[in-house]
Amino acid sequence: MSGTLNKVMLIGHTGDEVKMHYFEGGNSIGRFPLATNESYTNRSTGERVNNTEWHNIVVRNKAAEICEKYLKKGDKVYIEGRLKTRKWQDEKGLDRYSTEIQCTEFTFLTPKAEAGAPQQAASSQKDPTPQTTPAQAPQTQEDDLPF
Repeated sequence: MSGTLNKVMLIGHTGDEVKMHYFEGGNSIGRFPLATNESYTNRSTGERVNNTEWHNIVVRNKAAEICEKYLKKGDKVYIEGRLKTRKWQDEKGLDRYSTEIQCTEFTFLTPKAEAGAPQQAASSQKDPTPQTTPAQAPQTQEDDLPF
């Protein structure tokens, strides 16, 4: 096989809001961190080990604007793209490298009801009466159905 492949697929949680950068000509770039988790049991100690890996996600133009509008910190998202390593110099003139995922496709996985949940929880602390959302409405029993 003479071809090559540079493809990344991730499902994780956003670590911050999307940070936008706008350029002349109307182009834009959005950047945000994405956390993926790995969990396993250490065979020698029997202890549960959790590891988090952070990924730098880059989205461009209209996709960046959509992500900025709808993605919030902690949301679950599927990202598909390719790896790209950038070389840059720090303030001391030393070469530094950053590996990013250039996003080509994404799917929001956090349901709308859950995406607004932290805001609802904060408001319910001010009001002691419980608030029922349609997602939390009690289920009717199957015995009440006419068929």
